[in-house]
Amino acid sequence: MATMKAVVIHTPGPPDVLKLETRPIPTPAPGSVLINIKAFGLNRSELFTRQGHSPNVKFPRILGIECCGIVASCPSGELQPGEKVATCMGGLGRDFDGGYAEYCVVPVKNVQFIKEDLPWEVIGAMPEMLQTAWGALFKSLRLQKGERLLVRGGTSSVGLAAASIAKNHGCYVGSTTRRSEREELVKSAGADEVIVDDGAVAKKIKEKFDRVLELIGTTTLEDSLQCVKEGGSVCMAGMVGNKWEFEKFSPMGAIPTAVNLTTYSGGPEDFKATPLNDLAKQVKEGKLKIQVGKVFKLEEIVEAHRTMEENSAGGKIVVLV
Repeated sequence: MATMKAVVIHTPGPPDVLKLETRPIPTPAPGSVLINIKAFGLNRSELFTRQGHSPNVKFPRILGIECCGIVASCPSGELQPGEKVATCMGGLGRDFDGGYAEYCVVPVKNVQFIKEDLPWEVIGAMPEMLQTAWGALFKSLRLQKGERLLVRGGTSSVGLAAASIAKNHGCYVGSTTRRSEREELVKSAGADEVIVDDGAVAKKIKEKFDRVLELIGTTTLEDSLQCVKEGGSVCMAGMVGNKWEFEKFSPMGAIPTAVNLTTYSGGPEDFKATPLNDLAKQVKEGKLKIQVGKVFKLEEIVEAHRTMEENSAGGKIVVLV
């Protein structure tokens, strides 16, 4: 029986519960594809699952909600062996085994071709990050050219990508960071204005924004709602603040009159709707900045998770397989 290396979690806990094991290479059924994984990005939802905060995930499990690689086999013939592909979401790494391995099986309907010739560490950073940034901006916030966008959590990988995408779309972009020394990083991604975030950004801005992309979460959401003009919107699409719920929340007091509050989580249909190859072309042309933070090998997954937990990567963490 052909085998592969895979990172398996048997019980929730700290990073060292992630164990490198030998597993059989899975066999794809009709309608699915076997991907020989070359790279995958790390995501905070995997951190939460590892810590035991995803009650619907059953252990043992191979985590990883995204991956990129080469088609190894596709019984139904929709994809050809050797084609370069990317996938994310759709139950990957949660309902069935995910991308922390040398191979995985996913539904064909949840796969996109990658046409551009880019390094694997760049491709590996793209699927979930660009799907979240694109979907939050254009599906949930309905961002229009010429509008003013504030990215709350601007040094996160999604925040940096969102700033670039919005700038390329013809918008004025403000981004926040808690550390003033990261101002150049945020500006290099496309931000016109950088605000040092002390938790009270609404008091610092000179002019309110049309849209706010909230990536920190419940710890800053109420303040972000005060940063929007009437008719504007706030989209919560991240939780880098690591707090899931409000202790107290009064909608009438927290949400200003005529300000809209929405969310974005992203499903399989959202990944398929993301113009991944158009964005990859912009990356290759230097028009869209992909901030890869640190790159690890599969056997370094424990260290990679520690880095994610410490928020010390300075961009998207990618694992090469």
